[in-house]
Amino acid sequence: MLVGHFAASMVAKRIAPRLSFGTAMLASMLPDFLWTIFLLTGIEHVELQAARGAAHYFKAGDIAISHSLLMDAVWAALLAAAYFARRRYPRGAWVLFATVLSHWLLDFVSNRDMPLAPGVHWHAGLGLWESIPATLILEGGFWSLAIVLYTRATHLKNRSGVYGFWIVVALLTERWYANIAGPPPPNLRTAAIGGFIFFSLIVAWAYWMNRVRPA
Repeated sequence: MLVGHFAASMVAKRIAPRLSFGTAMLASMLPDFLWTIFLLTGIEHVELQAARGAAHYFKAGDIAISHSLLMDAVWAALLAAAYFARRRYPRGAWVLFATVLSHWLLDFVSNRDMPLAPGVHWHAGLGLWESIPATLILEGGFWSLAIVLYTRATHLKNRSGVYGFWIVVALLTERWYANIAGPPPPNLRTAAIGGFIFFSLIVAWAYWMNRVRPA
């Protein structure tokens, strides 16, 4: 799942208007941020295979610390608690908790190897990404709906809120299609570094959007 996670952050902003869009985006991508760090440091492992589409070229080895249901609940609780301690906005904290946890649910829908908890030899998922047409309809539909909800829940302060928003949305949509149908990255280190930079830029963009498209 890719734009599905971005969609979750847009829905979060709609539910909790005082919550920064950037913080919501960080919450939606937190397990992937952790995955890039853990992959680079050797804490987690995946394998690359000669195939097209992330559902086929990524073979998960051990990603339970960043992506298991139990640990995602832990990361969600930590982020929500830190946010509440700083902002004192209960709805925002609960929405952040749900947004982090939604990462596991959305990945469960798109993949077949989602872990339940570290040390538990249980992996399952629905494998949506194995079908490009189904992915375009379901994940693409959720992405489109979230865009509509977000644009209706925010107002423009200047033209950068128009061009800056739609250009990036188009780029994210293109990157999403490349993930579900394109070739694998050259190597895992490149994938981890590129992923960390990509996610960081998207979070920075969302914080900017929060200023030029406030609720």
